[in-house]
Amino acid sequence: MKGKPAVILLVEDDEAHAILIIRSFEDTKLGNKIYLVSDGEEALDYLFRRGKYADKEKSPRPDLILLDLQLPKLDGHEVLKEVKKSDDLKSIPVVVLTVSESEGDIAQAYSNYANSYLVKPVDFGEFSEMIRDLGHYWLVLNKKINY
Repeated sequence: MKGKPAVILLVEDDEAHAILIIRSFEDTKLGNKIYLVSDGEEALDYLFRRGKYADKEKSPRPDLILLDLQLPKLDGHEVLKEVKKSDDLKSIPVVVLTVSESEGDIAQAYSNYANSYLVKPVDFGEFSEMIRDLGHYWLVLNKKINY
């Protein structure tokens, strides 16, 4: 994305994973702005600009959503469904980033129009490399229409 920093919405309830993801993006030096929410309800509040996220200056529309599946309050599958059925949100790429290798989770994510499904590696170096590659692909190489 040329010209302005990309906005990433990170939906992650595991603080250690969130810190690692944010640091890995910082290492790319792409100048991204990452907004972190820690449960499914908060993710939808952010995306639909409800409650404390009503001000669009404080909750800009993301260019990319990184979505864990195992979330409190509302799981990632439900969040994905809501995003992809919204005319205002469905064009935002959603990358599922989870520990689940379950074929059922993978099939359900893609049937709900996930743009990608990545399993978090256990190895720290592999995790960091995957996040850097993910950012480079979705935010630099991938072409999209800006609305």
